[in-house]
Amino acid sequence: MKYFNIFLVILALLSGCKEAKTEAPVPAEVAEEPSFVLAGAPVSEGEVYRQSELDQVFADLQPGDSLNTRFEAEVAEVCQSKGCWMRVNLPNDETVMVRFKDYGFFVPKDISGKKVIVEGKAFISEVPEEERRHMAEDAGAADSVIAQIRGSEFQNGFEATGVRIFK
Repeated sequence: MKYFNIFLVILALLSGCKEAKTEAPVPAEVAEEPSFVLAGAPVSEGEVYRQSELDQVFADLQPGDSLNTRFEAEVAEVCQSKGCWMRVNLPNDETVMVRFKDYGFFVPKDISGKKVIVEGKAFISEVPEEERRHMAEDAGAADSVIAQIRGSEFQNGFEATGVRIFK
């Protein structure tokens, strides 16, 4: 038993005398600046329609239909009052009016010409004359242009839950 106790003491000394491992300090990672800014909820990953495909997405919709989707496009204009809506370009010189779910977020007013990915619901809606005039006024249109707006029209619409704005 005496030898066993001596063996345990030697074993304890040897295990306590292990050479301490020193690791080279890990340099702090340089945080890369993201290449985009988010507005609203984060845009999920997955299939994203390209701008060139959008005309077909809206062509397949009827008034009253909606389609949950994500698409990439270039911003044509933004509400210059608050950034509370934007229009994005479609092929064939058409645009899509993008509004933000529950008026819950805004986009910067200076993003015209920038690429965005928006996520939410695409739809076709009838927009009355009064609202069309209001949107033209918010966009900064001249009084002569606003005066020429007559009647309601069907327009491509989108209610975004989130917008990814590329720098």
